[in-house]
Amino acid sequence: MAKYRKLGRTSSQRKALLRNQVTALLNNGRMITTEAKAKEIRKIAESLIAMAVKEKDNYEEVTVKAKVARKDADGKRVKEVVDGKKVTVYDEVDKTIKKDMPSRLHARREMLKVLYPVKEVPSAAAGKKKNTKEVDLVEKLFTEIAPKYENRNGGYTRIVKIGQRKGDAAMEVLIELV
Repeated sequence: MAKYRKLGRTSSQRKALLRNQVTALLNNGRMITTEAKAKEIRKIAESLIAMAVKEKDNYEEVTVKAKVARKDADGKRVKEVVDGKKVTVYDEVDKTIKKDMPSRLHARREMLKVLYPVKEVPSAAAGKKKNTKEVDLVEKLFTEIAPKYENRNGGYTRIVKIGQRKGDAAMEVLIELV
């Protein structure tokens, strides 16, 4: 018996397809696909969520001194002349950051192996490059998705059959996070 479905693709195409669909599932919360693909996506997505649940609180808060550019009322950097050159003025500020413990860092890197980078485009400014935002899916897994499932032992996804597709009669399903 095989360990996985080949989905009629070469290994590189299959890996890219599954990474793409797992990324879409975790970003949107649900998606429609074929039954065979959904069963493969479920394996990957559930392992990522289980990893996030296990490591969600495994960090420490650290206070760090950071140099931040001083800004004027318009939000532009303040510059002063030193030795005939314009130099930006910096202030030291204390910032608290989350420092991952080694096992959480390893989990984060394992998740990044699977998930593609996602850009979010607001509907009002569609087509404009500077209004896009990079979505940190790993951080979303740790902060939004993992706390929902901390008291649950597996079974983070649900597959609901929709019916057969019109073109090739493949069974279509809705896969969603529970």
